[in-house]
Amino acid sequence: MKKLLPVLFVFAFAMNSHAQAGKISAENLTKLKDYEDTLALCAFLVVNDSLPDERFGTCKKLITTLVQALKTENSFNYKFDRLKSVSIQYPQDSTFRIFTWQLYVDVDDYRYYGAIQMNSEKLQLFPLIDRSSEVESEEYDLLTPEKWYGSVYYNLKEFKTGEGSKYLLFGFDGFSFFNKRKIVDVLSFKQGKPVFGAPVFVQEDSLGNQTIRNRLVKEFSAEASFKLNYDETWGLIIFDHLMTMAGGYGQGPTQVPDGTYEGYKLENGRWNWVEKFWTQTMDEAPRPEPVLDSRNGQDIMGKEKRKKKNG
Repeated sequence: MKKLLPVLFVFAFAMNSHAQAGKISAENLTKLKDYEDTLALCAFLVVNDSLPDERFGTCKKLITTLVQALKTENSFNYKFDRLKSVSIQYPQDSTFRIFTWQLYVDVDDYRYYGAIQMNSEKLQLFPLIDRSSEVESEEYDLLTPEKWYGSVYYNLKEFKTGEGSKYLLFGFDGFSFFNKRKIVDVLSFKQGKPVFGAPVFVQEDSLGNQTIRNRLVKEFSAEASFKLNYDETWGLIIFDHLMTMAGGYGQGPTQVPDGTYEGYKLENGRWNWVEKFWTQTMDEAPRPEPVLDSRNGQDIMGKEKRKKKNG
């Protein structure tokens, strides 16, 4: 499982740096492009270098270089499009952006890094320190940037509540060799500081008993394809329903999709559980009549059969 990374996050040194929101000057644009060259190479090596020590050292270089880049005036307006293995997610209101990436250390050891940069005149940068191995109750604990459930975020969705805007963070956690996790966390800001988790996921059973979670954590077999995302068309969080089955050698019981879907629907600032989604079923195959029945003289494509010639 994941372990605590004993690295000092130099993000903290950028907290009091200054930047004016606006257009990037030609000089700073050149500087940011140079930083991006280094960052792109580091991001590639963190994922692809074959030696653990090299990945670890490159990850530290990525951190320090990113901090220096974000200290540049108006850096929020620079997109860093070449950082292919670093996820950069923006909300629709562009009030902040969040950087996340993964370091593979060894089997069962994945570590995550990230930072939130606010869109403000004075640079506000919150380092995210992965302490997921210390989180006792993943779906119920409220967390902070200093104690973050680490993952790579692949989507971000803003939603409104009576307390103001909150943001769904959809993340992937490599977790272990046999099992992976996907997460829906909730980001909000209280007195200007990020908070992870909020009691907005409501699940009610057939007796009316409610379970309220601060985040969703779904664990599934590494061999399975598991969907978990927000669907704009349906306006729902949709994910595969999981069933328990025997795993392979050394794995033990694991969770795999069973072909049905669950979801959560936003109602009055909370996400209410939808037990089944796309539930329409048919008793028979969707065809007007069995193939070839009542089709004398026709082949399987419905064409007239050719008569065989004698002799």
